[in-house]
Amino acid sequence: MAKSRQIHRPVGKRRTVRRVLLAGALVALAALAWFWSALDVRATAAAAYGARVACSCRYLAARPLDHCRKDFMPGMGILMLSEDAEAKSVTATFPLVASQTATWRNGPGCVLEPWSD
Repeated sequence: MAKSRQIHRPVGKRRTVRRVLLAGALVALAALAWFWSALDVRATAAAAYGARVACSCRYLAARPLDHCRKDFMPGMGILMLSEDAEAKSVTATFPLVASQTATWRNGPGCVLEPWSD
């Protein structure tokens, strides 16, 4: 009668594999947190820029809001613009990440709402 072969992995190797996988997951999580933080800061700045430029275009130059995109820097096409005509404000949104509003005021012109920390 032939004996069946059983493959045994030493317990130490299993622990090593688990530790390597855990370390890899932690590194990936840290990289994701760093990426999200960097994205959030840049998206907020882009939304603020877009709101300010579009507000000036709309209420200072009196151009339609859909024409104000022409004033954006290249690569700013992801921003979505919306307008509150009654408040004379324009909101620029970087989808799922940041949103900023600029409001027209006599004297100083278009002013960004204060950033919240």
